Amino acid sequence: MRAPDYSGGGLVNLASELEHRLRGDHVSPPLYPDLAATIPAGTTYVLVLFDGLGDLQLSHPDAGPLRKDRKAALDAAFSTQTTVNLSTLATATPPSVHGLVSYLLRFPDRVVNTIWWFDLEGQPVEVDFAGFLPAPNMPERLGAAGVETFVIQPFGYQGSPLSDVLFRTGTAVPYEDPGEAVPHALEAAAEPGRLVFLYLPHVDAAAHAEGQSSDSYSEMMRLVAGAWADLAAGLPSHAVAVGTADHGHVDVPPEGRIHVEPPDGVILYGDSRCVWVSGDLTAARRMAADLPVRWVERSEMTGWWGPEPVIGEAAARLPDAALLADEGVAMHYPGNDVELAGYHGGLTPQELHVPLLVAHP
Repeated sequence: MRAPDYSGGGLVNLASELEHRLRGDHVSPPLYPDLAATIPAGTTYVLVLFDGLGDLQLSHPDAGPLRKDRKAALDAAFSTQTTVNLSTLATATPPSVHGLVSYLLRFPDRVVNTIWWFDLEGQPVEVDFAGFLPAPNMPERLGAAGVETFVIQPFGYQGSPLSDVLFRTGTAVPYEDPGEAVPHALEAAAEPGRLVFLYLPHVDAAAHAEGQSSDSYSEMMRLVAGAWADLAAGLPSHAVAVGTADHGHVDVPPEGRIHVEPPDGVILYGDSRCVWVSGDLTAARRMAADLPVRWVERSEMTGWWGPEPVIGEAAARLPDAALLADEGVAMHYPGNDVELAGYHGGLTPQELHVPLLVAHP
């Protein structure tokens, strides 16, 4: 187990690399030179985010078109969750800077689900969604340099709180059918001087619901692999497609899904594979002693969210300790009690490593 790479081999560095190429400057370190060299020069970049497609999942029989264009593996940001890593891409900064440091995020008075933006009682939270992440974000910095950003995402995400948090600027282009996604992306990429962000959530949904051995997972792998192949085949000469993911997945059998009732004074949040702990640590240690987890002190987590120091409100959202679930284990607790087939959030290679895919005419 190690902290993610934020110096040149991570998702944040890929975002920074594209920003530097499009506007000539960056706020985080770009990719290491050997990784940057795998991406040809272009005047428009199509960044494809395959939700839940870890690098090790490219061994799937239906992932051939993706595997063919794999150049390397990158590290997702911690925790290896969608909202954390989409915020990293949207800002080109690590969680220690942008502050959305976990899926279940601790506010001063409650824990908030950052996909749906309600608390653990199911009540919506009053948040300035458009102002939640630091300004300017990457699309705003690109816009100031004359570079347009387009966001191609499912219709159901349009106007949602999460979409407002992530994509407060840029041109939104929703799609209702997956078959519309690539044509929309190619239309946006037809002009030079653009960043086109294409979000494909299909693999993640199937992995959560049915697991990586299921027919539905294979079907969704074929769908996204075909989308990548179609995108690569249709790119104009000035455009480069770069594919990656926000995290990978691990399957957890029913017997590995452990339900925990925290003792009084202990707050559990974060996710299922890396449970964050705040409050009464003496009681929390007693609880953890009977669980299939590794106890991690806050002092051992330096660098997990990015370079120190952790800035501003992000620092107040961090835990006092964490429970890293053993292999084949997921932890459930109040507010995080829905059992799934697939999980993520931890620091195993399956969850941390995401692919770097590149295609160009």
